[in-house]
Amino acid sequence: MASCSRAQVISLYRMLMKESKKFPSYNYRTYALRRVKDGFRENLHVDPKTLDMFINQARENLAVIKRQVSIGHLYSAQKTIVEKEPHL
Repeated sequence: MASCSRAQVISLYRMLMKESKKFPSYNYRTYALRRVKDGFRENLHVDPKTLDMFINQARENLAVIKRQVSIGHLYSAQKTIVEKEPHL
């Protein structure tokens, strides 16, 4: 695969963040968001060959997140106290 451009990396990051925000479970959602941010921040300066490997891995992770989000919506659970809207 050819080296990924900066725009492709940013687009993949945004897709991962957007999908991670769809998790119905607060714990899974915050974990996924934190892992995406940390993973991209950790690998900010890598060589192009390694970057291609990380991009392919991120695309696979995006597919996993999409599947897990759809499964999570099949089995609803009560919202935690952290998620509940304050009554005004």
